[in-house]
Amino acid sequence: MFSEFIGTVLFLWFAFAGTQAAAQISPEMTPQRLVFICLSFGMSLLVSVWAHYRISGGLFNPAVTLALVITKNMPWLRGILLLPAQILAGIVAAALVQCMFPGPIATVTTLSLGTSVAQGIFIEAFGTALLVFTILMLAAEKHEATPIAPVGIGLALFVAELACVLYTGGAVNPARALGPSVVAPDFPGYHYIYW
Repeated sequence: MFSEFIGTVLFLWFAFAGTQAAAQISPEMTPQRLVFICLSFGMSLLVSVWAHYRISGGLFNPAVTLALVITKNMPWLRGILLLPAQILAGIVAAALVQCMFPGPIATVTTLSLGTSVAQGIFIEAFGTALLVFTILMLAAEKHEATPIAPVGIGLALFVAELACVLYTGGAVNPARALGPSVVAPDFPGYHYIYW
């Protein structure tokens, strides 16, 4: 559990720090800022999964943990123990970024560009499904490409972020959505769409 906590903190700290830097450089959502944010999340996950894969599994996401439990790729007791570690890690990562960088935290997930709650639910569901499916096919299902699964997993998050971040903030991870909301504090009435 400790490795999963540390790995989740590191993954989200680097992703949040990259997003914070992008917000400092350009307060407007430009194409460059969008790609910068997506790369921050995708590359941070790639590196963090690769570093922690053999220790804790490198899950860093309650949705992934739940999917592994449902598909019987993880014992339910281990899943129950990992969930609070991942959620707490999201809060710790957001708090560290808030303390270390100037300005308000820039990683709170919100709907934008006229995105409705229903649209947000489906956008987040599709982004999360891509990430979970990639993990199930590359890491849970063992084959000769499994050792390089972190590359595909990081790329899957990058692609999911490209599709989601502009409209929903691109959480694709309940711990990622909750952490900044707790630290900000900013809980929109539709926060449940990220779970």
